Amino acid sequence: MQEIEFSLEGEYIELIKLLKNLSIAQTGGHAKMIVEDELVIRNGELETRKRAKLIKGDTVIIDNQINVKII
Repeated sequence: MQEIEFSLEGEYIELIKLLKNLSIAQTGGHAKMIVEDELVIRNGELETRKRAKLIKGDTVIIDNQINVKII
């Protein structure tokens, strides 16, 4: 599994923006599809909110292939 640390520059980042910033999704539409297809686990729970606000300390797993730690 690929591990990534994402350095948060504000209070939070929306899930679909994170997916785009990390080039996991090429477009906003692709990012929404990733979430709709239930491929995102946040802190051990399925995350279905496209605009979920991710904060420091969150861990996001995408498609059981990429583990992102928000720092």
